[in-house]
Amino acid sequence: MKTLCKPKCNPGMRRKALPVLIVGVSMLLAGCASTPAPTEQLAVSAAAVSRADSAGAATLAPAEMQMAREKLDQARLAMTREDFDNARNLAQEAQVDAQLAEAKSRSGKARKAAGELQEGVRVLRDELDRKNK
Repeated sequence: MKTLCKPKCNPGMRRKALPVLIVGVSMLLAGCASTPAPTEQLAVSAAAVSRADSAGAATLAPAEMQMAREKLDQARLAMTREDFDNARNLAQEAQVDAQLAEAKSRSGKARKAAGELQEGVRVLRDELDRKNK
């Protein structure tokens, strides 16, 4: 029995098509396995920056706060470029910087409160000393 449709493809053409096919399949698989957008991490980082700002970090830890804001902005830009790995890394760094800024701010406030308390104790001691003389 004779086939009616016989493909007319020479072996040289097949050898040239194979690398193109492999590259195409590789790109398709890479596209399917790409990193998802880090929207949740961006939200967590933005919340951390907001908390640090509310804690007074802009005045008590300005360098750390500035770094957190800059990294969050860079993460948002990376998101628009669909550079999700970079966006996730920058967002995580922004979160850590914001947490450091918040901790420094709270620590500074605690030191100030402790100093005021010590001053109050000193004033009371002076007052007691005067009354006991």
